[in-house]
Amino acid sequence: MNLSISLFCPFSYSRLLSIIGASSILFVASISPTSAQETGSPSPTLNEQSTPAADQSSQALNPVTVVGQLNEARDQIVPYLGATKYSIGQTEIQSMSQGDNAPFNQVILRAPGVAEDSYGQLHVRDEHANLQYRIDGILIPEGITGFGQEIDTRLVENVDLITGSLPAQFGFRTSGIIDIQTKEGPNLNGGAVSMYGGSHETINPSFEAGGSAGNFNYFVLGSYDSNTLGIENPTGSTHAIHDRTAQYKGFADLSYIIDNTSRITLILSGTYSDFQIPNNPNQTPLFALANADPNKFNSSNLNENQHEQNDYAILAYQKTFDGVTLQLAAFSRYSATLFTPDNQGDLIFDGVASRVDRNIFSNGVQFDASWSINESHTLRGGFLVTVEKAVVDTNDLVFPTTVSGAQASDVPISITDNSSKTGTYYGLYLQDEWKVFEPLTINFGGRYDIVDEYAHASQLSPRVNIVLKLTSSTTLHAGYARYFTPPPLELVATRDLAKFVGTTNQSAVNISTAVKPERAHYFDAGITQQITPAFSVGVDSYYKEAHNLIDEGQFGAALIFSPFNYLHGNQYGTEFTANYAQGGFNAYFNFGFERGTGEKFNSGQFLFGADEIAFVANHYVFLDHDQRYTASAGASYTYQATTIYGDMLYGNGLRTGFANTDEVPAYWVFNVGLSHTFKLPEYGKIQVRFDVTNLFNNAYQLRTGSGIGVFAPQYGARRGFFGGVSWIF
Repeated sequence: MNLSISLFCPFSYSRLLSIIGASSILFVASISPTSAQETGSPSPTLNEQSTPAADQSSQALNPVTVVGQLNEARDQIVPYLGATKYSIGQTEIQSMSQGDNAPFNQVILRAPGVAEDSYGQLHVRDEHANLQYRIDGILIPEGITGFGQEIDTRLVENVDLITGSLPAQFGFRTSGIIDIQTKEGPNLNGGAVSMYGGSHETINPSFEAGGSAGNFNYFVLGSYDSNTLGIENPTGSTHAIHDRTAQYKGFADLSYIIDNTSRITLILSGTYSDFQIPNNPNQTPLFALANADPNKFNSSNLNENQHEQNDYAILAYQKTFDGVTLQLAAFSRYSATLFTPDNQGDLIFDGVASRVDRNIFSNGVQFDASWSINESHTLRGGFLVTVEKAVVDTNDLVFPTTVSGAQASDVPISITDNSSKTGTYYGLYLQDEWKVFEPLTINFGGRYDIVDEYAHASQLSPRVNIVLKLTSSTTLHAGYARYFTPPPLELVATRDLAKFVGTTNQSAVNISTAVKPERAHYFDAGITQQITPAFSVGVDSYYKEAHNLIDEGQFGAALIFSPFNYLHGNQYGTEFTANYAQGGFNAYFNFGFERGTGEKFNSGQFLFGADEIAFVANHYVFLDHDQRYTASAGASYTYQATTIYGDMLYGNGLRTGFANTDEVPAYWVFNVGLSHTFKLPEYGKIQVRFDVTNLFNNAYQLRTGSGIGVFAPQYGARRGFFGGVSWIF
């Protein structure tokens, strides 16, 4: 891992997987027998360059070299100057808990300032969501349930978490940029078939393959994951009740090199997941239901389920000429979530059983360009246009109530509450990287964003970052950014409050102001120090002042979060990171202090109780995802073909209690493991690994079930033993 300041129409899931599967068969059958590895010639890394003769065709170039040149040119489009970038590569992924079998959110949790929450949620710098995901430099609109469990870690060659005062290129979602570089076919020139499993009845087979055929490069993968801990256990027991999940994932990255300065790329991804909602035993029935099954009065017997589908496709064209590099991409994404309640059980315990069916279809175009004018100035600019349509179909079973709110009948009634909304987002930016003199670089510019959804709003956002390289080993940076963050269209709650008056689903407060875009001032400064060639440290501090601060909460049994605003909010903190790499030994340590508060609910008031609204109207309260201290650490040692590792995660607890006035107890989680690779003459390699998660079997709690927007208690997974074998060919 490395912290650095860089100076310079919806898709059918089944149809998408069939395309990926057919593509993999075709391309694996077409692997060229004259690749670099087979001929014994050296295989350059992605950053190595080659200068071919003027009359040498791209077909004669090493495919790895050409891909490396194009990737390096693409990286020039995306500036990180002044921002904080934390990188996690294949070496780090393979030497952390469960390796590339781990859920993707577990990889990001090893970065500084990242707090763990339930259901794969990540909180970066005390923000709830507000993360921007990019794959090979192209923005992917976030789905209804985010990317925490959607991305397969196996597709990742390297991932950067970019935070701080972001350059003007990055808009809308700005608490952190998760920039994923996928594996490249020519670098793999083969593939792997794996089987991994263990505790919680885990079965996780997968395959991946990559290579090239002439100018055509491909990388494909597929995986299946089944276990009995798909969602956090609401109790501290070793085994959750009713918590099986089945997850199918497919991915393909296909590219054609037109010449050594241009290529066209097609990226396809499809996931489908089923989740049982875990039961919390020994709950007290609160409502009477006519003709109810007696078993439904036992909360251990409930049967709630959630189904999720996420597909996206990207078509990108990249070209370099005369100091200019550009990339034009079109993308399309479909995300759907269906929550099916236990009608009888939910009515008995909650007084409402809601079937929630949500989907969003997003289409857009992104253009980015970089022009190296001279040695002192590099101009960058581009635009983004996204059009989204969100559909919400809800059917609620509720009981009628008396004027005093008591249950008036044990026979439920059905209420349908459907809605849809189309939203459009426009973003335009321009910035200049100015090398004032050798140690000093200034990146300044701005972006203009427009959003037209439940509200129409716009903002001109200036950005400036300064980087000063004091010595060959010491770098200072400081920056300011104006941010504009619209609420996620796919999550906005749109209940028709009048329909539920006089029922057990009536809101305590019948006010629903529309969610507004957040506007913020963001300041960031830090220093990095290369103490020795093997040892580096960094410190970074930030402060954010927000108007209409956006937060999110779970306000029903469905695992779908609803956004709302605080009129005022602020977040600030400091992060420390240290990295050491020498020979076969690697180690890292990250520590973060964060503090986030908000005052006065400014939208979605119907989601809260009258007492909470009154209290928050006159008090700054901690955000529910505020965790004061977080830490991660790990070490690994590789000798010949054997790697042993140990890593740790620490959190001092998210918020809980009335208006988030208390906090969940602190926790430590330790993991250990080892892997060994056996070489097979003429048949590739066999890699085996063994992992122990939560080594000391700590029954740690993430949520207690109380707090603003917190629906149920959740505990982290207890100790697990896992093992796997991979044939790498």
